[in-house]
Amino acid sequence: MQVIKIYYISLSGNTTNFLERLDHYLQKELQEKLDYVDVKDLVKNNESLGFEIKEPYFAFLPAYLEGGNGVTTGYTEILTTPLRRLIAYKKNSKYCMGIIGSGNRNFNKQFCLTAHQYSEEFGFPVLDEFELRGTEEDVIRISNRLNTRLIEWRYSSELVPYRHLPNMTPPHMPHTLRHSHYIKDGTW
Repeated sequence: MQVIKIYYISLSGNTTNFLERLDHYLQKELQEKLDYVDVKDLVKNNESLGFEIKEPYFAFLPAYLEGGNGVTTGYTEILTTPLRRLIAYKKNSKYCMGIIGSGNRNFNKQFCLTAHQYSEEFGFPVLDEFELRGTEEDVIRISNRLNTRLIEWRYSSELVPYRHLPNMTPPHMPHTLRHSHYIKDGTW
């Protein structure tokens, strides 16, 4: 049985509930198991967030923002910063295959905004979003996204380029590309 590593934070219990249902679905349908760690528990147990992650993982993050509307005000993260510290430690962000955001759609533009902020800051994709505890459709869709991303990650590390082209700066550009040239219609 393959194990999928998850680092997350859950303050109200919604994200934990979603991950429990996701784990159950993955075990039953895809013979995969989640190993999920609530960063809040690490903080509560006075464990250090300064440890290196050396295996691929996913992050799950609810949006907790400071007031406002998420556009001109209210885009400052509160309560979930321990997950940010863990991801930011040394090269931990390089092993994150993507983030799943959650939140409450009543907060309009703030819905899952924190996940998008992490994506922009650390350079990994927002793979999906769900509201509150999520639906069964969310569980199925997100399990498929995780599985697909894991497969992409594994195979991307095995890809080997068959050829390297030289750096094409203006003085080193091939003559045919520096001047007008035409190709046959229908060729691309």
